[in-house]
Amino acid sequence: MNQKPNILFVDDETKLLDIVKISLSDDYNIFVAKNGLEAKTIIQSQPLDLLITDIRMPGMDGKQLLEFVKKEYPFLPIIFVTAYGTIEDAVEAVKNGVFDYIVKPIKIDQLKHVIDKALNYYKLVHENSELKAKLKKYEKPFEIITADPEMKKILELAKQVAKTDANVLITGETGTGKQLLAEYIHYHSYVADGPLVEINAGAIPHELLESELFGYEKGAFTGAVQTKKGKFELANNGTLFLDEIGELPLDLQVKLLHAVERKKITRVGGTKEIPVNVRLITATNRDLKKEIQNKNFRSDLYYRISVVTLKLPPLRERKGDIPILINYFLEKHNPNKNLKYKVDDEAMQILLNYSWPGNIRELENVIHQAIIFAKNGIITKSHLPNEIVNQSFDIPLSKEQFQELKKQQTEKIISKLEKQYLNKLLTYTKGNISRAAEISGYNRRQLQNLLTKHNINPKNFK
Repeated sequence: MNQKPNILFVDDETKLLDIVKISLSDDYNIFVAKNGLEAKTIIQSQPLDLLITDIRMPGMDGKQLLEFVKKEYPFLPIIFVTAYGTIEDAVEAVKNGVFDYIVKPIKIDQLKHVIDKALNYYKLVHENSELKAKLKKYEKPFEIITADPEMKKILELAKQVAKTDANVLITGETGTGKQLLAEYIHYHSYVADGPLVEINAGAIPHELLESELFGYEKGAFTGAVQTKKGKFELANNGTLFLDEIGELPLDLQVKLLHAVERKKITRVGGTKEIPVNVRLITATNRDLKKEIQNKNFRSDLYYRISVVTLKLPPLRERKGDIPILINYFLEKHNPNKNLKYKVDDEAMQILLNYSWPGNIRELENVIHQAIIFAKNGIITKSHLPNEIVNQSFDIPLSKEQFQELKKQQTEKIISKLEKQYLNKLLTYTKGNISRAAEISGYNRRQLQNLLTKHNINPKNFK
């Protein structure tokens, strides 16, 4: 015997509630409420298949109830009940996601017809979602391209740890594919059907990070006009990937540790602890053990997030992957599927000899750019950036020449790193030299000398 659908009917007319309950109870489990606040209590305590609500009610009206339901229970179908004077509001609500509306005075046969139509529609939606979930099991699994023996070992370890709930720390230089490895772990895990939520701690101002991670309550601060869920809640029953965790300020490290240990979070401005079931994957290009020694990172948090640590090698240490990745990017960014792009031998040798300080991300950008200029499909030396062509070199055999080469390349790498560092620092401080000096540890004169050396104008960052 099929269980009867649970329907909540909300209206401030007690007589109408009685009529609906008597008329529909044979076919449905009918719950009733006289206003929006009563309805909220029932919605939060009782699984429902359909909500029917009047628009105009004292206290919390139908529009406010709709706003609450769409935020907290987005898959619960809603039907509006309206008088002739509010039909325009009902039509607008249908545009915003309400399934249908019915006009007072209500005719029970008409109401039953609209109810059955809504229940059947959402039954199909639910069955379609289940079918997609079943089909997903037969899709090609998420894979990472590599021929490098060390990378293959890392992927094998990643696949093993994916089948556990252990927290994973991914380390490696910028551009080595830490985010991609986090996705790889998620899609090989038991929560692959759950959400994968990503947040970069280095890309968000510190003062906003807490509310991004944990959410906030309405009125928690100026501009908090409604309650908002944070990344932890959004990642519930799935994976939260926290990139650049080394950028997390110490006060937030304490709160993150609390969330990881207790599997509960508290929104900014809130008092209630909210349970969260989240698999945490973190990543950094910093040496966190050194950061612990320098009092910039908590050791207790480090040991919580690094149950398993996976270190990605830089591209210069996996040269055998360069041709494979080039072919992948040629296909990925090919604007003309009738034309097959390829790299000639000279250009390929230059790409193999280059040190790739920006790793895979830099390689992809170079190939994407070369495709734009290689109109005939053949990528040559002329289509590559000058800095790559100029830095491509043969290794000399004599000690003296080798020492000179090392000196030249070291100076170039340091110069490039200094530029990248200054650009990031000034972007974060919006060109404020005093703030940049405070954050970096350099004094103003040292910073000014570096800016002059690289011809960087702080005004361009304001």
